[in-house]
Amino acid sequence: MTTTAIRGGLVITAAEETHADVLVEDGKVAALAAPGSAFAEGWHADRTLDATGKYVIPGGVDAHTHFDFPFGGTASSDDFETGTRAAAWGGTTTVVDFAVQSRGRALREGLDQWHAKAADRCAIDYAFHMILSDVNEGSLKEMDLLVGEGVTSFKLFMAYPGVFYSDDGQILRAMQRAAGNGGLIMMHAENGIAIDVLVEQALAAGRTDPRYHGEVRRALLEAEATHRAIQLARVAGSPLYVVHVSAEEAVAELAQARDKGLPVFGETCPQYLFLSTDNLAEPGFEGAKYVCSTPLRPREHQAALWRGLRTDDLQVVSTDHCPFCFSGQKELGRGDFSKIPNGLPGVENRMDLLHQAVVDGHITRRRWIELACAAPARMFGLAPRKGTIVPGGDADIVIYDPHAEQTLSAATHHMNVDYSAYEGKRVAGRVETVLSRGEVVIDRRTFTGRAGHGRYVPRTTCQYLT
Repeated sequence: MTTTAIRGGLVITAAEETHADVLVEDGKVAALAAPGSAFAEGWHADRTLDATGKYVIPGGVDAHTHFDFPFGGTASSDDFETGTRAAAWGGTTTVVDFAVQSRGRALREGLDQWHAKAADRCAIDYAFHMILSDVNEGSLKEMDLLVGEGVTSFKLFMAYPGVFYSDDGQILRAMQRAAGNGGLIMMHAENGIAIDVLVEQALAAGRTDPRYHGEVRRALLEAEATHRAIQLARVAGSPLYVVHVSAEEAVAELAQARDKGLPVFGETCPQYLFLSTDNLAEPGFEGAKYVCSTPLRPREHQAALWRGLRTDDLQVVSTDHCPFCFSGQKELGRGDFSKIPNGLPGVENRMDLLHQAVVDGHITRRRWIELACAAPARMFGLAPRKGTIVPGGDADIVIYDPHAEQTLSAATHHMNVDYSAYEGKRVAGRVETVLSRGEVVIDRRTFTGRAGHGRYVPRTTCQYLT
């Protein structure tokens, strides 16, 4: 492996900002030193990267992606090769994707299937959560085995009856098992049984357009499910991580639980911070591009999400990247919003959108890195190897130009999807160079990585609980 010196940049981690040079050896961060110091000047590097006037930040950790994910009779349009390449372009160097247990089948079978999908295809490092679709004695026992192998988080759904849905008894059993084996339960918190009633009523009344997807998936049904998940976790003595929080009322449930000192955590996603029901209501069938679950909310909810990110009632910003092309995939729901595949593209945009949030005054620079890198790494047992820049940690490093400007567009993004959820949005800041375990995978806006560079990373248990 070559030795690389990154000189002249402002190193930003969740803990501090400091002007420092960074030495990379054998894929690891070897040292940080004051620029011009005798120590830094004595480095003999094979390659020097000039970061003068730029930020030097940890590679992003996106803890919620769905590559090659089957849904609604189709599959997400990014596979592990295209999706991880796009992630690298956006400054993300680790993803945690979701392996799926099929109903009636073993967890192991689903996990092996996802390992096969990802093997030798990823441009960056990756790990897996496990979706529990069928909670029974066999799958509960398998949870223990998976935790021992570094798959330490398990997702359950209170939504999608007949597909992924688990009832309260199944959820309680899984939480009890996690309480014993150290696993973290991730929850899609929406009252799917009630939502299905509202979907049926809306379609019967002729309300078929994409905007009704948001109207039937009521914010109160997200809040109710969030409250119920928290209470079940309390009964089980289990930690809880609520995914893709979108509604002010759900944030309030999390805040109340955390005020009681409960081990309850939450993530939100860029789409809930920057998009709204105005997008779902775009004319014609354009709103289908913005159909995801939980759904986009009225713009008034955004203030509560930003406040939650500042007060740490929400700890993580992930993407829930689950792209479906408008042509041929989203169009499956023409005339019936309930058949529109649920999901948005975003793995390439997250770091830039959150930097724009720094520029706009919503969060600080260190909080940007906390939300996008350090907190997801700690939440899912990847720290300090990932999520920060520290001697001994993986050299997943981004040179970021805060002065560059760009316009987000499907014409220039690298995700394998035919539209951008942020088409035409101007943002300040852009990724310039990306190192993954010391290897340059984006070199001054040129992709130099390769499929197969990315390695599977076993995880420890949630580091907020130790």
